[in-house]
Parts: sequence; structure tokens; C-alpha cells
Amino acid sequence: MSQINTQITEKRTTVMSMIILAFLFFIFGLVSWVNTILVPYFQLTLQLTNFQSSLVTFAFYIAYLVMAIPSSVLLDKIGYKRGMMFGLWFMAIGALLFVPAAYWRTYQLFLLGLFLLGVGLAILQSAANPYVTIVGPIESAAKRMSIVGTGNKMAGVIANLIFAGVVIRESDKVLMREIEAGIYTGASLETALDNLIKGVMTPYLILAIALFIFGIIIRYSVLPDLDPSKVNKRSVEDESSQKTILQYPALMLGVLAMFFHIGTQMIALATSIQFAGTMGESLAGPAKNIPSYTMFLTFIGYFIGIAMIPKYLSQRNALLICSSINLLLSILIITTAGTVTFLGITTDISLWYLVMMGLPNALLYAGIWPLAINGLGRFTNLGSAFLVMALCGSAFMPMIYHALVDSSTAISAFAAMKKAYWILIPSFAYIVWYAAYGFRIKSWKKNTALNP
Repeated sequence: MSQINTQITEKRTTVMSMIILAFLFFIFGLVSWVNTILVPYFQLTLQLTNFQSSLVTFAFYIAYLVMAIPSSVLLDKIGYKRGMMFGLWFMAIGALLFVPAAYWRTYQLFLLGLFLLGVGLAILQSAANPYVTIVGPIESAAKRMSIVGTGNKMAGVIANLIFAGVVIRESDKVLMREIEAGIYTGASLETALDNLIKGVMTPYLILAIALFIFGIIIRYSVLPDLDPSKVNKRSVEDESSQKTILQYPALMLGVLAMFFHIGTQMIALATSIQFAGTMGESLAGPAKNIPSYTMFLTFIGYFIGIAMIPKYLSQRNALLICSSINLLLSILIITTAGTVTFLGITTDISLWYLVMMGLPNALLYAGIWPLAINGLGRFTNLGSAFLVMALCGSAFMPMIYHALVDSSTAISAFAAMKKAYWILIPSFAYIVWYAAYGFRIKSWKKNTALNP
């Protein structure tokens, strides 16, 4: 009888843990995906150049590169639960900085706030992702990633809608159209911009308070503390023969695959509104919802992953199929043309191929992570830190994309943006290779690979 009660308690704890983690991933998405509308919003309200607007994303995601290894060291010392609490508190400080930044309309202070939000997320990602991966059988890790990922992508669906509904009031929409039309100049323009940007103050103050409180909740929640050195290793022989993290090719190759996945995902999301803008659509109109459509498809993709993996589809095959689909969509973006009207938006069909990438994107992250981290044992935290560092792809790849756009000066803005999407093709081609073969490589020596 006591054994049955113990099993019931363990099952209840597991269910509660997954609910808490799903909500944590919801916070990841709420803070991360709002950047897709922050870029054009700040470009208008702070009067930024294309390069300066790209730094909005860069300041946020570069924190992953800077903080991933320190996060690993921190987690080794204080554990996953306290690490998650500190991550949420860093995010609270970053959100709080938006209040004085908006009051004084100071671009640099916004960048600092975004960086601290990224620092907090780097700590959280370093803790939460391996936690989800090793809390159960590695074969079903992608399914668990899909379950908690629904929280992340649900936030992605509603993040822009919440931002647009809470920050951009009806009077602001009129003001934005007037500013874009050039009605205001000089002192009147500065006053209009001051009034417009102060809309972020209250929402981000509330967000800061909520993040601080949730940090305390996580610290004293039912989440069990796990020891990755015991629950995520292949064998004693592997533990003794592989002395450094660099001796795990599947991880190192997976880091590059994650870099390309995250970078291409951010290109698709962060440039879609601007791409629609080159075809006459405005941020004040229905185009502001485009990233939400992409994230909705990703949300649906996660449910497909939950239903299919691993019962009908292995996480490796899911990664292979989804990366191949996105490779095809990348080619179609470059090679097809034609005007379509959908959801009140009239644009070239290539925009909708960009949006459609949201569906297969759902299973790329969930596929790469468990394949890369499998069997790391005592290197699990450090390996997770390397994968978190790869999330800086969202900082670098959009900047490379914008550099390609700016280099095409002899053609229209629409043609320049469309042409620059060729960067997606080699990125997805590499992920296809990793899913087909790269993840199986066990040693840097030739002819040594794991079974699929």
C-alpha cells in the first residue's frame, strides 16, 4: 500500500513539475518573442537606423553567449531550482529598467534592460532545458520538450497581441501613422515620440514584479533537484575515456545546428513585419500580427510533436523531416513570386512561405537539444551551457541578414530583403545533415559513430 502511495505521489509531483516548467517556458516566450514587435516599435519611437534597430535583438541574445558558461558554473554550485530563481530575478531587474528608459527615451538604457533580460533567460535556459531532457527517459525527451514548449509558443502567439493591445493604444495608432507620414518635425516630433514610448512603462513594471514573485515560487516549488552526472550518462567507460567536453562531437556539431536554427527562426520572425512594410503594409495595421501567425503554427507543431514522438516518430526523424521542409520553404521564398491577399494583408507570396516555417520550426529545437546532450554525464550542465550559447544565433544572424540587405543598394527594399533570405538555405542544409548523420558521430576519429 505504501508503495502505491509513493507511486501516486511521484506521479503527482511529475505532473506538477511539468505544469510549472510549462509556465516557465511561457515566460521564456513572453519575454523573448515580444522582440519581434519591439524592433519596429523602437525603430519608430527612438528614430533608429536599420543597424541600431538590429542592436535591439543583439543586446538581448548576446547575453546567451556571454552568460552561458558562468550560468553552468553557477548551477553546479547552487543547483537548478535556486538557479531558476536567480534567473527570474535578473529578468525582473531588466524589465524594471524599461521604466526609466521610457521616461527619458534613452536608447542605451533600453539596451541594458534587454541585456539583463537576456542574462536572466540564459540562466533559466541553462537550467530548464537540461532539466526537462533528463527528468525522464532520453528517448521521449523531445516529447517533454514539446509539452513544455507549448507554453513557450503560446506566449509567442499572444506576445505581440498583448504588446500591441496594452502598449499601442488606439490614439497611439493614429499618432504612429502621423509620424510615419512626416506630419511632425522638430520639437513637436520629440513630444509625440515621448508620449508614444511611455506606453511601455506600466506593462514592464508589472512584468518586473511578476518575475520577482515567480522566482520565489520556483525556489520553494515541488520541482525535484536532479543530479545530471547520475541520470544522463552512457556508461562508466564513456565517463572515463572522454575527459573534456570537446570530445563529444554530437554536442559540438549540435551547437552549430542550434545556432543556425535559432538564427533562422529569429530572421523569419524579426524581419517579417519589415518585409511586409516594403510591400506597403504598416505596423499600425494588420501586419503587426504576422509574427503571431508564425508562432501559432509553431504552437500547432508542438502538439503534433506531443502526439507523434516517440510512439510514431523518433525525435531524430522528426528533426530530419522538419529541417527538410524548411529547406524547401527557403528555396521557395527566393524563387517564387505573386501577389496574394490573406488575413487582410496584401503581399508577395514569399512572405507566407516565411510564416509557414513556424510549423516545422516547432520540432527543430526539441529535436536538436536531446540528440546533442545525450550521454554527457558530468558534462551535462556545461554541454547545456554550450547549447545556450548557440542561442546567440538570434543576435548574429539577423545582423548578417540586414548587412546583406544593406549591401543591395541598386534594387528596391523589397527585392533586397527577398534576396537576402538566401542565408536560410545553407543553414537548413546543415541541420538536415546533422539530423541525417552528424548526431551519430561518437568520436572525431574516422568511421566511429553511434547507431541511429
